Amino acid sequence: MLPKPGEVFARDFEWQRLARFAERSSMRPKLGVVSGRRRQGKTFLMVSLAQQTGGFYFSATEATETESLHLFASALAEHVGASAPFSFPSWDVAIQQLFATSAERRELMVIDEFPYLSKAAPALPSIIQREIDRAVSRNSPVSLLLCGSAMSVMGRLLAGNAPLRGRAVLELVLRPFDFRLAARYWGITDRRLAVQAHAIVGGTPAYLPFVEDDVPKGPDDFDDWVRRTVLDPGTPLFREARYLLGEEAEMRDSAMYHSVLAAVAAGNRTRGAISSYVGRKATDIGHHLNVLEDCCLLRREPDAFRPSRSIYRICEPLVTFYEVIMRPRWGFLESGRAENVWADSGARFRDQVLGPHFEEMCRQFVMLEPDYFGGLPGEVGSGIVTDPVRREQIEVDVVVFAPAMPGEQRRVLSLGEVKWGKAMGSGHVARLRRARDLLDAKGYDVRDTVLTCYSGVGFDASLSGERDVRAVGLDELYG
Repeated sequence: MLPKPGEVFARDFEWQRLARFAERSSMRPKLGVVSGRRRQGKTFLMVSLAQQTGGFYFSATEATETESLHLFASALAEHVGASAPFSFPSWDVAIQQLFATSAERRELMVIDEFPYLSKAAPALPSIIQREIDRAVSRNSPVSLLLCGSAMSVMGRLLAGNAPLRGRAVLELVLRPFDFRLAARYWGITDRRLAVQAHAIVGGTPAYLPFVEDDVPKGPDDFDDWVRRTVLDPGTPLFREARYLLGEEAEMRDSAMYHSVLAAVAAGNRTRGAISSYVGRKATDIGHHLNVLEDCCLLRREPDAFRPSRSIYRICEPLVTFYEVIMRPRWGFLESGRAENVWADSGARFRDQVLGPHFEEMCRQFVMLEPDYFGGLPGEVGSGIVTDPVRREQIEVDVVVFAPAMPGEQRRVLSLGEVKWGKAMGSGHVARLRRARDLLDAKGYDVRDTVLTCYSGVGFDASLSGERDVRAVGLDELYG
């Protein structure tokens, strides 16, 4: 198998799948689809793979069909060492030549930013499907990778009745680094500082070069780091959240999409609350919610205890930071008044950005430590337990279920509460214990349920005598 280049950080799983795809072990044609939001290092992987295999790499740009054909023809001619540029009258001819070249030279062919091409030439997926089917009938050793950053477009390539459905042998999605990998990548060893930084830049690899490898030097440097990077109008990171929406072809009414994201970032996570915030009927925002989900900027999560009730969360931390901190004060930031804006943002950053993000990190922790509660999790989420006696709702931040078994009670491995800025004690445990008793009455299997307190600042002495309670702090979170 092709060795992973030393300059590629992590991505072992992804490289193994790509290297396996690039191997020519049979005469059957191969089609692969690789997607991932911008800045995840997808192009870096694709270029590295093409270079190591001697394959063809073409990155499309926004252009007309005619110009795209010309650019593609020139790139393919240069790759094969043709004495004169190719001239293709149509994509039919161009794709036929691509497949013929791949089969003859037994080389990998990579088309990056495929959505740009399919937008200019909507028939392209059908043309590729036809040539794949012909290659199958001829036992032609073709290898083609289609890559793209427009998640809504890439997600439809193999879905439903799409022409390429059933043709691909690889479907790979590059996701941001988890919070542990992100801390290693940024070289942040102080765990509290790592959480604060991750709440802004998340695990997107390209954001480090965006700030010219400027990493906060320590806890005392965090505020200055925020002001000189993400809040500085002279850095690429400053406008990145706006570009994430602008790059998605489906988003034509950007103001409405920003309003929906702002609603979620402000804590309005149900469909009804979002519609009330933006001043529209719930039925009027259905399309916007669906598009944001397709673009992987928003995700819908069912309540762990009431699957019919769903909430929405923003997937990209930088978008949350932008909607809560930057967008309301955009004019001030553009005029270079980051210090004033950041000084006025402490409470909103803590309550609307850092706190909810820390909750999400605690849910991710369970997936990173699958045996932590004595069994492989089947589902990790959050939910609300209604207390009819006290007429209150108990919000459980981290719910861990065992895998569901037909005909058996749903087994709850853990119920957890998360506090970023508060030391946790017996009062928090009492709420969890009450939630466990209520779930027991509702028919859940809670015999082995572990009550878990997650805190960013620590725990008071009252927890030491609680036998059925587990405390997870920053040391446990980062392993």
